Amino acid sequence: MTNMQHMMRQVKKMQEQMLKAQEELGNKTVEGSAGGGVVTVKASGHKQILSINIKPEAVDPDDIEMLQDLVMTAVNDALSKAEEMANEDMGKYTGGMKIPGLF
Repeated sequence: MTNMQHMMRQVKKMQEQMLKAQEELGNKTVEGSAGGGVVTVKASGHKQILSINIKPEAVDPDDIEMLQDLVMTAVNDALSKAEEMANEDMGKYTGGMKIPGLF
């Protein structure tokens, strides 16, 4: 019976550590960019877009599609980096296992 109690305590401790790590991800940020930095996007570790910065030289009224592509590329870059950061941080506790709904 003591082995089961010990295991349950370890599971509870791991859950607490994972919750804390997940909360901390919200305070971390990553930055994605496109076009050599003319468009930059900041995202949180919770994969929320925090800001988008577009330098004036990225804006060409005759080529709106290029600006749209740059924004999309920068957003995808930021979200990809946020995903990588989350996997790295949470992987410490999950041993690399993908647990659905965790992050």
